[in-house]
Amino acid sequence: MANLSGTYSRGQLSEVTGVKSETIRYYEKCGLLAVTARSAGGHRIYSVDHVKRLQFIRRCRELGFSLGEIEGLLELDSGQNKTCEQVRHATEVHLRDVQEKISDLKKMEDTLVELISQCDDLSSPTCPIIEALSE
Repeated sequence: MANLSGTYSRGQLSEVTGVKSETIRYYEKCGLLAVTARSAGGHRIYSVDHVKRLQFIRRCRELGFSLGEIEGLLELDSGQNKTCEQVRHATEVHLRDVQEKISDLKKMEDTLVELISQCDDLSSPTCPIIEALSE
């Protein structure tokens, strides 16, 4: 979708990466994506490097990384002293957070299943679920 000069409009960038234009603007505003030059008509001009960076950010978001975590990964990627060990450590920390969330969600699921199982008589004037949630 790039033109012959290898540049993209924001709409083209959005289409190529699957990231909405509003989100691209937000990433520019928070510094994850560099603000670019403008065309004579005042439109932003994006390069292949922007496409790659935005795809990286999108994939990180799909994996649940926060914007702060993504910023840290991008800093590691752009640093001259980066090591795979540093990136691995950041990813391991994120994995532990994901595992804790999964554990919390499993506990919520178990609780909800238990609450539903207590509600055998659907015609009862008192609801065990409401009573349990009120305690």
